[in-house]
Amino acid sequence: MKISLVGYMGSGKSRIGKALADRLGLRFVDLDAEIERDEQKPISELMPIKNGLYFRKVERETLLKVLDGDNFVLSCGGGTPCYYSNMQDINASSNSFYLQLSPKELASRLMNEKEKRPLITNVADEDLLEFVAKHLFERKHFYEAATFTVRAKEEESLLEEIIKQLGK
Repeated sequence: MKISLVGYMGSGKSRIGKALADRLGLRFVDLDAEIERDEQKPISELMPIKNGLYFRKVERETLLKVLDGDNFVLSCGGGTPCYYSNMQDINASSNSFYLQLSPKELASRLMNEKEKRPLITNVADEDLLEFVAKHLFERKHFYEAATFTVRAKEEESLLEEIIKQLGK
């Protein structure tokens, strides 16, 4: 079974992905961690190269490699579905789930993680909600192309909902 989780940064893709993989006895793959391992550099160093184009190219190659593998739960980067034909490839190769949260919930989760998130490192605290809302609006239609949309909520009920959807 192949499962891919998409959604905005802070939606819980990695946390839920690990728990889901454990529950289902599948391998967990964090796309950003795979990229960092392969490139031997943190994402924060890769993103600025050639205005992010290098990162998106490497991200695409890594995504296709993972999707070609067997049985996994994949946590995609927040921007992964928005480039190339990534979302179509994710859907064609796996059961995809959009972990949906409101801009307010996302901004609240991200407020204390800004230094670890290259995209929002330089966004002022008072501007974070507006930034997230605008950015989410731009990306939302990519996320909504996932096979399933689940409201990101308490971990246990979210896991149960995903497993239920897989059983349909």
